[in-house]
Amino acid sequence: MRKIFGYELRRLLCNRFFVGLLLAVLFYGWQVLTGSTLLGIAHTAPFSPWSFGDYLSRMLPLLWIGALFFLTFFTSPKARRVDALTRAAPMTPGRYALARCAAALTATGLLALVSVTEAAVFYGQYFSWYDWRSLAAPALVTLIPPLVFALGSGWMLGKIRPWLVYGWMVLPLVCGTLPLPGALGLWNGSFFTWYPLSLETLDPAFSLPAAAAVAQCALLLAGVVMLAAGAGRTGAAFPKDRTM
Repeated sequence: MRKIFGYELRRLLCNRFFVGLLLAVLFYGWQVLTGSTLLGIAHTAPFSPWSFGDYLSRMLPLLWIGALFFLTFFTSPKARRVDALTRAAPMTPGRYALARCAAALTATGLLALVSVTEAAVFYGQYFSWYDWRSLAAPALVTLIPPLVFALGSGWMLGKIRPWLVYGWMVLPLVCGTLPLPGALGLWNGSFFTWYPLSLETLDPAFSLPAAAAVAQCALLLAGVVMLAAGAGRTGAAFPKDRTM
């Protein structure tokens, strides 16, 4: 299984698509950092958890799209035709699907890590600020639930029709235009602009209201369940290709 995981991860990372996506993340991230984060969010410092969380929420649509693009390596009609060969391998289809799932998670995590590292470089270069531990909570809360959900839901949609994965890429863009309730503010980034102001303290410490915490936990749980359902099938990693 380790060899399959390594092969699938190399297939995701060692191609022109990943290089282009990486450059897009770096370019867009620097534009956000120098154009919005530099000014601070909700009257907080640029390196506050709130400004950092706002930066990550702005990066999230691009990371979401990247995560789903990774899945297209496994859900495309060409990949499904290759499944006919993998079903003849000694490894069970469920373990093969699990290796693919782990590769997609790892590649998405690396892409998210690039965004976080870019912010770290920005804070060090502009402000000589290096208190990274204070930024761990907003990073975990903002990135992990939606990206796991993106992979889980995209995995399930790709089994139904490959083109549904591409349509699903617009979800964070749609959420960004909707007036979501406060509990769902982490889904479009509005949480980081209104909630610190509601605390009525200067540069408050990062905290999460119960409703928002429940919403993020539900999002994470749903993503984990869908990934487990996809990787734990006893049948083929993906069903036979259907006419689109």
